[in-house]
Amino acid sequence: MQKTFIRYTVFIITSAILVILFFNFLFNLHFLEARQFEVFYEKTEQMIHTLENNQEELRLLNDSLDEDYLTRAKAAAYVLDRQEEISMDVEEMQYLADLLNVDELHVINENGIIEAGSVSRYVGFDMANHAQTSPFLDLIGRGDENAYLIQEAQPNAAEGNIMQYVGVARKEQDGVVQVGFTPTRQLEAQSRNTYDYIFSKFPTDIGEELFVVDTSTGNVLGHSNGLNQDFSFDCYRLGLLLGCAEGACEKGRDGQVMYVVSRQYEDVLLCAALPLNVLYQKLWGNVLITLIYLLFIEAVVILLLNYLIKRKVIGGIHDIIENLDSITNGNLDTKVTVEGNLEFKELSRGINAMVKSIISLSDRISSIIELSGIPLAAFEYERGLNHVFVTSGLSGLLGLSDRKAAELYHDSALFDQYIRAVTENPVKGEDQVYQIENDRYLHIYISESPDGFQGIITDVTKDILQKRQMQYENTHDPLTGLYKFDHFKQLSAEALSEMAAGKTAAMAMLDLDHFKSVNDTYGHDAGDLYLQSFANIMHSMPAEHFLCARRSGDEFCMLIFDCEDRAHVVRHLDFFYEMLHKSSVALSGEQSKTISASCGFALAEETGINIGTLLSRADEALYEVKRSTKGKYAEYLQQ
Repeated sequence: MQKTFIRYTVFIITSAILVILFFNFLFNLHFLEARQFEVFYEKTEQMIHTLENNQEELRLLNDSLDEDYLTRAKAAAYVLDRQEEISMDVEEMQYLADLLNVDELHVINENGIIEAGSVSRYVGFDMANHAQTSPFLDLIGRGDENAYLIQEAQPNAAEGNIMQYVGVARKEQDGVVQVGFTPTRQLEAQSRNTYDYIFSKFPTDIGEELFVVDTSTGNVLGHSNGLNQDFSFDCYRLGLLLGCAEGACEKGRDGQVMYVVSRQYEDVLLCAALPLNVLYQKLWGNVLITLIYLLFIEAVVILLLNYLIKRKVIGGIHDIIENLDSITNGNLDTKVTVEGNLEFKELSRGINAMVKSIISLSDRISSIIELSGIPLAAFEYERGLNHVFVTSGLSGLLGLSDRKAAELYHDSALFDQYIRAVTENPVKGEDQVYQIENDRYLHIYISESPDGFQGIITDVTKDILQKRQMQYENTHDPLTGLYKFDHFKQLSAEALSEMAAGKTAAMAMLDLDHFKSVNDTYGHDAGDLYLQSFANIMHSMPAEHFLCARRSGDEFCMLIFDCEDRAHVVRHLDFFYEMLHKSSVALSGEQSKTISASCGFALAEETGINIGTLLSRADEALYEVKRSTKGKYAEYLQQ
């Protein structure tokens, strides 16, 4: 019911949103076009303002410089009329030009020939030979001593350099004094009045174009992206641009439709164009924002309606269904507590009573196990269910904290992972026995069925420890803790068979020197202490190279294995005897004795040599040591 109601509500509100978006689209389209027209109009207004400002600045600059240049030309004529000898000397002319701060200084005689100047290569030039120089001849022979000519900046006749020249008639004789200037400031001011310069000062949007079209020829005079491009498209045609004063769409390059606005200024059209898709991107942005707001309002309305329905009816039903699903999945500690009306409360109490009876059955089974006194626990979990059914003693057997147990019991996948980790490494030689912590052993039996897993866990620590104690007693000498001789032979055979190729081993037989006198003099307790002290030194040898055993009485044997060569074996024996020589056993309150032992060893030189043969050879070497000397070791030398 709730879903049906919400479905119809969503349909109605969504339909209303689509209608609103349609009208919003039309409104925003008109608004954006109007706004873009205002932006373009403002830019053309700024362009006109910039052009007029630059023209006025250039006019004022020219007027100021013309007056300044004329003053300097008159000053040069005045000096030359009073110091005529200067005009015949190039260096003097250059000096005078530097004083007047002009770039060139020339004297033109009555025949129109440059007879002197600051630039020697211009001397002798006929002013009548070029359109740039000939206008200055009008100042000669007029009889007007105040006559002058200020020429616009242009390429000069001699070298084509951009120069501005000013000439004045001489007062004392017929001729002209001419000064020349490099028009740096005028050229800079003129460059600021070009369309390219003006366009560079206006920021443009992506795809936006600014351009100027001549109204008489239709030629594009300037473009924000430069003039080196094709202007044959509709958006650059004069006839179409004249109709874009209020904004219009025309076809541009690459098939793009451009929104174009034009404005006439003097004899040109100032134009701005923007791809229509860029304008639409802004439009879609506005529509998207509106859509987000409307969807937010729709979501709020639906949530409020959903809350009201859920609070009155649907919420209670869903809570009961969710709780039943949780219980079905094995979470038997779930409590059904649904408020809202009397029927929901009664239904909740009935479900909770049913679950309680199920849990009590598990508790009764746990009580029966506890009464039996057997350290046993059981568990069960089904595939797809979260809860794990366990008896009360399981956490104690596994050594789990209450927090850890609760975590595992409520997640069957996590419990399965934990049990598999525990049973990953069984105790060697035991069937389904696993070590928990350092000193506890559990027998874990797991049975798998189509529905899930069942398991029984029993504590077998006592049995395992007793078994290991018996094994230890069967394989170790009770007095010294060394291996018994029979077990030693078995281990030695295994060590030799597992030793890598190229390695060396040796069997050593040892006998304590004068041990009978120790027993006779100090008693058997002192003799036992003497034997234990000797055994402790054997225990201290590195286990990765030594197997040590008590053969009988004061006779011992060692297998020195996994050595690099004979020298390695000898180093081990030297180290062993060094430890013996440092040892001292307190045999009585006043007497102590350094342990002395004789040793014979035999190298296992043949592959697969018998342990009995090695022992026999080592025994022969020991016999030779005991016969000739004592307290040393000797090697068996095959005859």
